[in-house]
Amino acid sequence: MRKLVECVPNFSEGKDTVTIDAITASIRGVPRVSLLNVEPDKDYNRTVVTFVGEPDAVLEAVFQATKVAAEHIDMTRHKGEHPRIGAADVVPFVPISGVTMSDCVQLANIYGKRVASELNIPIYLYEFASRSYYRKNLSDIRRGEYEGLKVKLKDPAWKPDYGEPLFNSKSGATVTGARSILIAYNVNLNIKDVTLAHEIALRIRESGRVMKDEFDNPIRNENGEAIKVPGTLKAVKALGVFLERFNIAQVSINLVDFEITSIHEAYEEVKKQAQALNVDVTGSEIVGLTPLAAMLKAGKFYSDKKTLTEQEYVLLAVEKLGLNQFEPFDAKKKIIEYQI
Repeated sequence: MRKLVECVPNFSEGKDTVTIDAITASIRGVPRVSLLNVEPDKDYNRTVVTFVGEPDAVLEAVFQATKVAAEHIDMTRHKGEHPRIGAADVVPFVPISGVTMSDCVQLANIYGKRVASELNIPIYLYEFASRSYYRKNLSDIRRGEYEGLKVKLKDPAWKPDYGEPLFNSKSGATVTGARSILIAYNVNLNIKDVTLAHEIALRIRESGRVMKDEFDNPIRNENGEAIKVPGTLKAVKALGVFLERFNIAQVSINLVDFEITSIHEAYEEVKKQAQALNVDVTGSEIVGLTPLAAMLKAGKFYSDKKTLTEQEYVLLAVEKLGLNQFEPFDAKKKIIEYQI
């Protein structure tokens, strides 16, 4: 079996085509790597890149891309809707075939050590590569974002896993690790109010929200920890954002494990919570790629138990999830198995 690793680096640039082209060219220039998808977003000011290849080739490609990002992106000037901590913001390694999660943890460590050593960028490890329980979740590492990084680095509890705790004002920090396949999935609303979008996100995401008393103070347990009210969906992260180019609010979702919470379950739950707030869902989008299995699950859910072909299930899922709202959903370009 051929050894294949997927890498899905997120770069803090979604507008400058020169920078985006330079990053993708550095990936294309590495043999035995296939660039599958490049998805820039101007409102997020962020580009998600997906590529696969043999482990050593993927390592080289993502290092070169990180180097280019460090040269082209200046975080002191960066503004965007999506949380971020650095130019090469997050670099996950995902096992596809012939490799284990442990292999991907090793790749993350090799990458992190090299980036810290050669590019002087502080590195944090997350998910399966995490060395501390409080660094497992990406959102915890990114809390405070780039603007709070200088102070964060002075806290011994947030000493980087690789590199010195010195603030790199231009490049910020990079988070790397190993994870399972994640689906970046956003649900579109017919409103501009990001507050309502975030309210829906709080209601559905697994981490939920902090419980508060009548004076809006966090309620804490006997250990002094804030008590949280969990959301309705497991293995889901979410927040509300505003998309300026479409003049709408959106619930931005990460489906950490689509076998636990699928695309259609997230979509239907957002619709339910939106309706409770007198808000309508108008469609959705998948950022980057999705496994075929996720689309087939959605198609079968909406098929009313009718037996359809694979293509028909996919087309039904696209229709019912409103995946064509912003631009035509091209299954050949958006489904992982159709790309590899």
